[in-house]
Amino acid sequence: MASHRRPKQPSRTRVTVLTATAAAAVALGAQAAHADPKPSKKDVKAQVDKLYEEAEKATEQYNGAKSKQETLEEQVSTLQDKVARGQEELNELRDGLGSMAAAQYRSGGIDPSVQLLLSSDPDSYLEKASTLDQVSSKQAAAIKQIADKQRTLKQQREEASTKLTDLSATRKSLGEKKTEIQGKLAKAQQLLNSLTEQERAELAAKEEARAKEAQERAERSSGSEDRSTDPGDDAPQSGRAAAALAAAKTKIGAPYVWGATGPSSFDCSGLTSWAYAQAGVQLPRMSQDQANAGTRLGMGELKPGDLVIFYSDLHHVGLYAGNGQVLHAPKPGANVRYESINNMPFQFGVRV
Repeated sequence: MASHRRPKQPSRTRVTVLTATAAAAVALGAQAAHADPKPSKKDVKAQVDKLYEEAEKATEQYNGAKSKQETLEEQVSTLQDKVARGQEELNELRDGLGSMAAAQYRSGGIDPSVQLLLSSDPDSYLEKASTLDQVSSKQAAAIKQIADKQRTLKQQREEASTKLTDLSATRKSLGEKKTEIQGKLAKAQQLLNSLTEQERAELAAKEEARAKEAQERAERSSGSEDRSTDPGDDAPQSGRAAAALAAAKTKIGAPYVWGATGPSSFDCSGLTSWAYAQAGVQLPRMSQDQANAGTRLGMGELKPGDLVIFYSDLHHVGLYAGNGQVLHAPKPGANVRYESINNMPFQFGVRV
């Protein structure tokens, strides 16, 4: 006899699981359909260049904080030495005053008028009294000297304390800038790693070709100087400028390293300050300070060896190389090279 049992219904748990799985599959499919496409090589380069620019800006701020730290450390050390020497001098003055007071006490603690009445030899007593008066005058002078020394020491201690507080804040700022720079460089590297090896090679080849073209243009300018009896617009303004540019040329190919001042690696202001140091000229460390290191010039007034300042906040500097080219340490991941002056927002030149 055939069974008339009803078919077994799927459990509620099983229905729930199946429904959730189907919903997840639909959601993943929709997400895949609407996912952002992989950024193009052009987009990655633009983002990386922006990060490098921001890192270089932070680098110049780091350079300023580091320079300030070094100055403050020297000032604090000098003040602490002065305080130590002043304390020694004060101790000697106090010891001298104590010896003077002890000698005065030993000469007699009786009232001077009584001592005169009781003295068997008034003339001798008067001579002693005169000596005591002289001792008292010396004592008063010593007390004044001690008071002056104490005031000076107090001022020096307060000044040292203020500078130590400033030094602590500067060191904190230095650490923050270092973290900021490292973060931006890491993010830039992450973006570059998202490209294929071929895409990275293509970007590098393009930059190398541009640098080679800029170098050829600069060298053509230099060659025309050698052959011409008229120095023209592309002759260096001074022997120092020529020497600085010549020194910088020897560093073509040296890597950009933030905070570096040579001789094997440089950041932008590190290269210019090192190059001018070879010519016997000390430039400030920061590009913003180098912008005030001489006479400001328009683009048409530039001569080889002049400083060239870029960006509205003046965070990049290079050396004018002639024929519309600059020689500079461009950015992280690149080497010292020539580049067209028009590749960055020109602000002004500086004749040191």
